[in-house]
Amino acid sequence: MKIVRKVTAGIFLIFIVCISIVPFLWVLSSSFKGNAEIMSSAIGFSGGLRFDNYIKAFQMAPMVTFYKNSIIVAVLSTILNLLVFSMAAYVLVRCKFRLNGIITMLFSAALVIPGAALLQPLYQTLNTAHLYDTLTGLIIVYAALGMPTTLYIMMSYYKTISSTLEEAAYIDGAGFFQTFARIVLPLTRPAFATAGVLQFLLCWNEFQFALTLTTGTEQRTLPIALYYFKSAFASDYGAMFAATVLVTLPSIVVFVLMQKQVISGLAAGAVKE
Repeated sequence: MKIVRKVTAGIFLIFIVCISIVPFLWVLSSSFKGNAEIMSSAIGFSGGLRFDNYIKAFQMAPMVTFYKNSIIVAVLSTILNLLVFSMAAYVLVRCKFRLNGIITMLFSAALVIPGAALLQPLYQTLNTAHLYDTLTGLIIVYAALGMPTTLYIMMSYYKTISSTLEEAAYIDGAGFFQTFARIVLPLTRPAFATAGVLQFLLCWNEFQFALTLTTGTEQRTLPIALYYFKSAFASDYGAMFAATVLVTLPSIVVFVLMQKQVISGLAAGAVKE
């Protein structure tokens, strides 16, 4: 029975890997082909590798501007998200007050609210605050969108840290914020890395809010670049696939480089001492 379970698990894992990697490999190979080759054959390069598709991608869309905007929005939104909600999670875990459970439940309820339901109120709010079609508005929206995930990860990890360390710091004369910054925060690096990577990927790949809350080319982020490669009459699929690779590759690289920290942070926060 153990052998059967191992074989079944192995087959299932291979299946998951295939359905995850094969589409990206197809897009990657298609980014080196022309339209005729893409339509006629899924594999093979009968016309040779066409690296000019990547040059076309930068010519057809303002990729440099979109890259710059995506980096600014993703980095600043991740920093803002971690700063605010790491402190909020610490207060919810360590400070016991009457509305503690209700506040935690309200924050968690944000996980079940569909993004489409937030578009209209966010548009009105940003427009009233004169933040519509600005990078600042996107940064604030993305930082708030990652709130439930960051809170869950940080709260789970804080619960694994013994409160005796903080009590010792209080006895030595440290204040609440000083204890948090000097004692607790350095111990939460795995959780910080996990929440940071997930928040960065959310900001980098998000399309719906970036499309709705911005209008000008100067303020839009990288996922919107794919709109430039499809018209009502014709499409340059090779350049579009090249742009797709350029959009997705940074997020893949970030996750591959940080996967150990992400897994260790999730695993450590899953067990309460």
